[in-house]
Amino acid sequence: MVERRRQPRVLAMIMAGGKGERLMPLTAVRSKPAVPFAGKYRIIDFVLSNFLNSGILAMYVLVQYRSQSLIEHLRRAWRTGGLIKQNFITVVPPQMKARGGWYEGTADAVYQNLNLIRDFDPDLVAVFGADHIYRMDINQMVRFHLSRHADVTVAALPVPLHAAKGFGIVEVGHKDQEDRILGFEEKPKQPKPMPTDPEQAYSSMGNYLFNTDVLLEILEQDAARPGSHDFGRDIIPRLLRTHRVMAYNFLSNDVPGLKPYEERGYWRDVGTLDAYWQAHMDLLGEAPIFDLRNTEWPILTDKYDAPSASLVRSRIDESMIGQGSLIVDADITRSVIGRHVVIQHGARIEESIIMDGAVIGSKAQLRRVIADRFNVIPAGAEIGFDPAEDRMRHQAVTKTGLVVLPRGQPSPLSPRTL
Repeated sequence: MVERRRQPRVLAMIMAGGKGERLMPLTAVRSKPAVPFAGKYRIIDFVLSNFLNSGILAMYVLVQYRSQSLIEHLRRAWRTGGLIKQNFITVVPPQMKARGGWYEGTADAVYQNLNLIRDFDPDLVAVFGADHIYRMDINQMVRFHLSRHADVTVAALPVPLHAAKGFGIVEVGHKDQEDRILGFEEKPKQPKPMPTDPEQAYSSMGNYLFNTDVLLEILEQDAARPGSHDFGRDIIPRLLRTHRVMAYNFLSNDVPGLKPYEERGYWRDVGTLDAYWQAHMDLLGEAPIFDLRNTEWPILTDKYDAPSASLVRSRIDESMIGQGSLIVDADITRSVIGRHVVIQHGARIEESIIMDGAVIGSKAQLRRVIADRFNVIPAGAEIGFDPAEDRMRHQAVTKTGLVVLPRGQPSPLSPRTL
């Protein structure tokens, strides 16, 4: 009789409490994971979809700053039945215990909720961020972790050496130890290259798998130390001396439904306005490098009842148009238009992100603009064409000239579900 190997019991602790200060003004009224993305999603939908598609159905979402928008989204979009106790998506605000205050880093956030881990009694704990755009079969990382007899596994992605200064860089061994992490440094001035490719460095994705006993032990020890309490800055470097810490190469992750033209191992930290804008541009065209039209590994979000978009005498090219939008006599190129957006006659929009409920006046011209929800752009306005004028009129203009308009006020006629 063949003995079946028991599937490990995995609990997800999803870090969704970041301020997202570099995304201001989009994070003025919401946390970074709650920022809208691609016309219908929130950033957090990507990590939750990855766990759900991987069959890992026990998730705690740890929130903190400006969390109400995120909590409301999770309530609407990610309701799960209570018939099976092991399947849940539960929001966990700071409990104000332990040190008696807010979370003091990612490790402290998990430490303050050790009771949840002990009660669930998992074999493995997945500590993942909630603010990246990617697809990932987490079970493949779990299998890698088990096959290497790891205590901790860090998801890692090769990045060009010149761009590696902004990431946590993983140093791995040679040949038979090429998966073993020997060093870990946050945002080093001189990143160490990969042994197999001197032009690239191994970047941590901020996603970790821990054996539960190891996690409990190290967090108890960390809590007694003064200073910061962060997985990347403190916990992982400390573990390298005493435990088997392995690097899982995200490029080896094989997600079903990936198209030949897509970028393998697509992963983006959308932590800046320019990165957020560029990730939207990556979605567009006939052969986007990150294609949302993947029915085998769908990105899920709330169900939204609205009529299809109405396009009247308009030219639309390489763009996405949300439900309920009305576009009349307009010209739209390489842009993402959200739900219930009204674009009036003669308007021209290029390489822009227009979020739900916005109104673009007649003959307005927008180029490389991010307009948060419920903005009203006056008729004839020109935004994104004169950098000096844009900086005088608008508070949020990036070094590349991207103009970002903060959230407006919904009108009495705005749909209440936006």
